[in-house]
Amino acid sequence: MKVLMRPVEMIAWFTTAGKPNPVKFKFASDGDDCIIIRVGRIITVEEEKIAGNRMYLYKCQSVVDNTEKIYELKYEIASCKWFLYKM
Repeated sequence: MKVLMRPVEMIAWFTTAGKPNPVKFKFASDGDDCIIIRVGRIITVEEEKIAGNRMYLYKCQSVVDNTEKIYELKYEIASCKWFLYKM
């Protein structure tokens, strides 16, 4: 997987405890085309802390361009921002 760390627009739902669950996201690809990906399955969820910044790391699987891909999303808790971390 290639590290991208690109900001994405996310649609997510939250548990009553405040933990987010991604549903689908949109990001600009290399050619400035917007790609919408629906999260097919969440494989793992981990909480990590880098330089005091807490983040949730989601390892997910979806069908993109008729091929099944595994990718990672990050949710930054302090700023409430989503990133496509690896694909």
